[in-house]
Amino acid sequence: MEPVIRTEMRPGDLGEIVRLHGVLYAEEYGLDNTFEAYVAGPLSEFVLSEDKRGERVWVVEVGGKVAGCIAIVRNGEGVAQLRWFILTPETRGRGLGKRLMEEAVEYSRSAGYRRIILWTFSELETAITLYRRWGFEKTEEKAHRIWGRDLVEEKYELELS
Repeated sequence: MEPVIRTEMRPGDLGEIVRLHGVLYAEEYGLDNTFEAYVAGPLSEFVLSEDKRGERVWVVEVGGKVAGCIAIVRNGEGVAQLRWFILTPETRGRGLGKRLMEEAVEYSRSAGYRRIILWTFSELETAITLYRRWGFEKTEEKAHRIWGRDLVEEKYELELS
């Protein structure tokens, strides 16, 4: 089945997106359930927010099931944050990541943002390669124990001109 990308959240999406993050990051990177809670809090705030000017989510659906997403949220004056970028293993390698990044970056430009930031961790090499291809540069890193593991979190930024 061909993936469908939509820009609205439907009933059940919040839970499925949180579940995807929890299950995939546990299986692929050994993170514990505190990562799931880390995703759930801000995603819930996004869904409950009545003012979504300059914010958007893209939900990937395959056969009626959530298979990934990406979002742009406000992070201060002129600054967007890329969040919740995930694809199920079955949807990877089909150009969806590139397409989602293109949508998110172009949306940020059209919304008037000057910069996009994102946080990731050093083991997400495929995602980091994609971010670098889009011109994101690492601006910060911090090593600490989080989500049940010792990780190096990395901040990337893209200046939009």
